[in-house]
Amino acid sequence: MIRTRFLILLSAALSAALVGGCASTTNSNAPGAPAPSYHVGDRWTYDAADGFRQKLTWVETHEVIAINKDGISVRITQMGDRVDNVRTELWPAPGLVKVGALYDHETRRFTTPLQRYNFPLQPGQSWNQWVENINETALTGGIINRYVRVGDWESVSTPAGTFDAIQLRVIMRLDDDDFWRTGTFVGQRVWYAPAVRSFVLVERDAEYIERDGPDSAPVRTQHATLELRSFTPGA
Repeated sequence: MIRTRFLILLSAALSAALVGGCASTTNSNAPGAPAPSYHVGDRWTYDAADGFRQKLTWVETHEVIAINKDGISVRITQMGDRVDNVRTELWPAPGLVKVGALYDHETRRFTTPLQRYNFPLQPGQSWNQWVENINETALTGGIINRYVRVGDWESVSTPAGTFDAIQLRVIMRLDDDDFWRTGTFVGQRVWYAPAVRSFVLVERDAEYIERDGPDSAPVRTQHATLELRSFTPGA
């Protein structure tokens, strides 16, 4: 009971802080971002880094490799400083994820598709989803809570250029809790640009709390950024 109440209160506090932080700046009358039309060969390359004093750096490439009745298949490759990962995501439709990652480079298979984007993205819009999944990388399963609040349009500068992008703020509680720790809490800011059919900048932070440690200080596990380096449209 204490464990459940603690998780509910902490999740509620994070969601309330998110809503309060966005409410004063969101222009709900601004235009929305429409659903994109993907093409085989669409390719996004990102400069990525994660960590604190000694950061890992890598180049991350997302490429649409197939579009068929099952959806959109996207190969994601991470290559760099002690980083070498490849996975394939499956999107049943723009904004939906049947197979994909949420936190790092894990492969998760969702029982009900995850709503990564809810097109058209409208300032002031929000959604809250509890979704069951199997983590095929960690060989575990559980239920993830993901809350998204859409903010305003901003001009975002990246190595690939400057884009008009709409900001999303994301809070997640993952399903990796154990007897000695809470599940991982993830906070993200995502800037989505219709001009490139994807995000152009992401900031990610994550932490968990030890249950029986000497104090309740969070243990930080992620402090990452991805910036668009280039976008090549497919045929």
